[in-house]
Amino acid sequence: MNADSSANAKLLLVDDNPVNLRVLSDALEPAGHHVLVAPSGEVALKIAARAQPDLILLDFVMPEMDGLETCRALKADAATRDIPVLFISARGEMETVVSGLRSGGVDFISKPFRAEEVLARVETHLRLRRLTRELQEKNAQLTAANAQLEQEIHRREHAEDALQTADARLHIIADREAEHWNVTGLIGQSATLAKILANIRRLHQFGATSVLITGESGTGKELIARAVHFGSARAKAPFIPVNCVAVPEDLAESMFFGHVRGAFTGATADRKGYFELAHGGTLFLDEIGDMPLFLQAKLLRVLEDGLVTPVGATRERRVDVRIVAATNVDLAAKITLGLFRQDLYFRLARFIVSAPPLRERREDIAPLANHFAKRFAQEMGMKTPRLNATVLATLEAYNFPGNVRELKNIIERSLIESSGLEIHTRHLYLLSADSPPASLSTQTPTPPNQMGTLPATVAPNDSAAALPLNFEAAENVLIQRALEQTGGNIAEAARMLGIHRTRIYRNLAKIQVS
Repeated sequence: MNADSSANAKLLLVDDNPVNLRVLSDALEPAGHHVLVAPSGEVALKIAARAQPDLILLDFVMPEMDGLETCRALKADAATRDIPVLFISARGEMETVVSGLRSGGVDFISKPFRAEEVLARVETHLRLRRLTRELQEKNAQLTAANAQLEQEIHRREHAEDALQTADARLHIIADREAEHWNVTGLIGQSATLAKILANIRRLHQFGATSVLITGESGTGKELIARAVHFGSARAKAPFIPVNCVAVPEDLAESMFFGHVRGAFTGATADRKGYFELAHGGTLFLDEIGDMPLFLQAKLLRVLEDGLVTPVGATRERRVDVRIVAATNVDLAAKITLGLFRQDLYFRLARFIVSAPPLRERREDIAPLANHFAKRFAQEMGMKTPRLNATVLATLEAYNFPGNVRELKNIIERSLIESSGLEIHTRHLYLLSADSPPASLSTQTPTPPNQMGTLPATVAPNDSAAALPLNFEAAENVLIQRALEQTGGNIAEAARMLGIHRTRIYRNLAKIQVS
C-alpha cells in the first residue's frame, strides 16, 4: 500500500462461497484496489504470509477452519499479526461480533453486502493502518533520537575526564614512539651509517630545517625521516607520512591543504589536509620527485609563508610544519628536463642526507640480518635462530637490488622456511643467487625470473637493441617483461626494475585507458 494514500491497496478476501467473493471483488476493484481471494482459512494463511496484504476481509462461518480460528492463526504469526482483519457474516448477534473482535478483528460487516458500506469501512481501516504506521515510524524516530541524545549526554559527561587524561596518554605514546623510532632503530657498524647517525643527531637541534633524503628504494629513507622527527623537539607532535605517487592529481590540493564543506561535489564536511594534520610536527613527503608540477608550485608557496588555504575557503590558515622529503630519482636530471622546480629543490634540500645502498655498506649486512632474525622470531613466537658463517657470507656477497627492505624480506622468509631452526643457505631466497657482488663485477645482472634463475633465451645486448627509442614505449616494454618474468607479481617486478610499485600501477592504468 502507498504510504500516503489508501488507494491501490492490496486486499485479501476469504470466503468459501464464490458468489460472495465475486460480489466483494466487484465492489472493491473499481475503487483501484488489488484483490486477492482465498476459498478457505488454510489457503488464506499461506497467501497472507506470502503476499502481505494491507487488509483482510474474512468470512466468519467456513467449513473446517472457521473465521475465528483463521484470525487467531493470523495474529499468532509475526509476519501477519499487524494486518487488519474485517469479519463478514450473515450472523449479526452481539455474541458473534464480540467473539470476532476478541480474536483480533477490527470490524464487522454484515451480509448481504452493500457496496457503499464495504468501501467506506475498508477505506476507514486502510487510513487507520496508514496513520498507525506513520505513528510507529515517528515513535521509532523519537526512540532513536532519544537514544542518540542519551549517548551524547553520556559522551559529554565523560569528555571532561577524557580531556584531563589525554595529555598524559599522548605524552606516554609520544615517548614510546620516540623510543621505537630514534637513531637506535638504525642498525649497523659501518662508517657510512655512523655519518648518517651523526647528521640525524645534528638535525635534532634544528627542528625547522627542511631535510631531503636521497637513496635507492628500500634503503630506509622513511626510517631516517622518523629518526629525525622523533629525536627532535617535535617528537610529541604528529609525524604524517605521505607517498606523493599515491595521491590522485584531482584530489591532491584537497588532500594536502584540506577543503571546506561544499567546496566540490562530495565535500560534505570540512576536512583538514596533510599540512594541518602535521601542525607542530613533521610532514614526510616520500617520492617527492614524482609530485606534479602544479602541486610543486603550491607546496613552495606554503614552505615560504607557512600559510595554507583549504579548497573553497576564503581565509588562510597558518601552519608550523617541518618538511622531510625523500626521493629515489635524480632530481638534478628532473630539473634539467623541466619536471621539477629548481626553487623548490633548494627549499627542500637545506640539509641532505644520503642513504647509501646496502651493497656499499656490506659490514652492516650481518648486524641487520641478526636484528631482523631476532625481531621476526619474537613476532612469530619462536626462539631466535642462528645465522651461521656460511649464511652471513652468502648474504654479504649478494648485491641486494632491493636493499635493506629485501634483506628484511629474505630473513622473514628464511625463518618460515627453516621452521624456526638454524637457518642455512638453502633457506635464503635470493633473486639472483649467482650474481657477483657489485665490487667484483661491473656488469648489470640480467633480471631473474620468478624462480630466481636467469632467463636463457634473452641476450642482454639483443634485448637493449630491441627496445623502442621512445622512452614511454620502452618503459611499457620493460614493465611488461618484468611482469612476465615474475608471473604477474607487481612487488617483485618493481624490485627487479628498481622502481616503486605505484609506477607500475600507473603504467597499467594508462595502458587500459588508451
